[in-house]
Amino acid sequence: MNKTFDLKIFLPAVLLSLIGVGLIYAATYYSGSEAAKNLFYRQFIWHGLGLAVCLAVYSIPLKFHEAFAFLYYFAAAVLLIVVLFMSRGSTSRWLHFGSFNIQPAEIAKMAAILALARFMSFRKTKHDDLNWVLAALIIMGVPALLTLVQPDLGSSLVFFAVFVAILFWSGLSVPQIILVISPVISVISAFHWITWGIFFFLLILLIFFSKLRFLQGAFFLSINLAVGMITPVLWNQLHDYQKMRIITFLDPGQDPRGAGYQIIQSKIAVGAGGFFGQGFLKGIQTKLDFLPEQHTDFIFSVLAEQFGFLGCMVVIALFFWLFYRGFSVALKARNQFYSYAACGMTAVLVFQVMINIGMTIGLMPVTGLPLPFLSYGGSSLIFFWACIGFLLAFNRDWQEY
Repeated sequence: MNKTFDLKIFLPAVLLSLIGVGLIYAATYYSGSEAAKNLFYRQFIWHGLGLAVCLAVYSIPLKFHEAFAFLYYFAAAVLLIVVLFMSRGSTSRWLHFGSFNIQPAEIAKMAAILALARFMSFRKTKHDDLNWVLAALIIMGVPALLTLVQPDLGSSLVFFAVFVAILFWSGLSVPQIILVISPVISVISAFHWITWGIFFFLLILLIFFSKLRFLQGAFFLSINLAVGMITPVLWNQLHDYQKMRIITFLDPGQDPRGAGYQIIQSKIAVGAGGFFGQGFLKGIQTKLDFLPEQHTDFIFSVLAEQFGFLGCMVVIALFFWLFYRGFSVALKARNQFYSYAACGMTAVLVFQVMINIGMTIGLMPVTGLPLPFLSYGGSSLIFFWACIGFLLAFNRDWQEY
């Protein structure tokens, strides 16, 4: 059995973390607040805790995590419920422990991945029987809904991304996956009756050619019909800032001094970097603090402005290497639980990198999802270090059944 500690997984995460600390230092260097200037010190502390969690996860036998996966899931759900009650109608997403804050949504991501991997590795139904998909959807849907009502739209989308990734990893065909996620497509298309009508017609054709059982076909038609009808109600339930994020994603000029300001300033910072960048601590957008949340959500803009296209490609290459190593571990693992869990954790990494970078260049709406290892924030950082610990352990024990 291979007991090697894989530096090909560990070192890229360390390099990204060090780059992140440097970028946080640059993002807060010209701040008038001493507390802001000291954020990179706090990030060092979080990195230390993250490394400790990584090594702890790596040291604990994987069979232990497999056995207690549903207990983790239950505990995480309780934490999500607790934070809802403690917020008392506010938008707080954290549990406070002295000077440290913990975001239960990050714990729930890990617990949900492990629980879904446990379910998928022990399911008894036939692969062409889509009833098991409903159970998988419930497993991911419960924490997603609890996170959504905090409200935290970005984190709730992570659960959906993991769900789709694991469906694909299970061998479900693309038409079947489209059927499963069709209610989401229905929500998007239902903002205009013509687009929703076209979508519904194509859905009928897909169901017909997929040769589903009558009850399964009727279920997908019914759920999409219901979703299409309640979409206007859902839109009215969104907070104003969430509506404005969607509107300004489509057209930042709609509110250039408000919700569109972040996207506009971010694109200016990215473009100003050119190929080689303006130099460390020399970016105008960063120095003058034109970009809000530049040490968290928009840390990639700081990277692009100061180190240019070349610096961005180095960071993106490190991320792609982690993607490759994560999915490689998932592919070679003989234990199904290890394989599904590795796939889910890598999928979160891929999703958050794509959404965050896409957000900074105006290709994605502003969701508040941090850039893994680079953005300031303790809970997210510890989650991704835990993912690294699991990937190292899965790679070590890939021959186990």
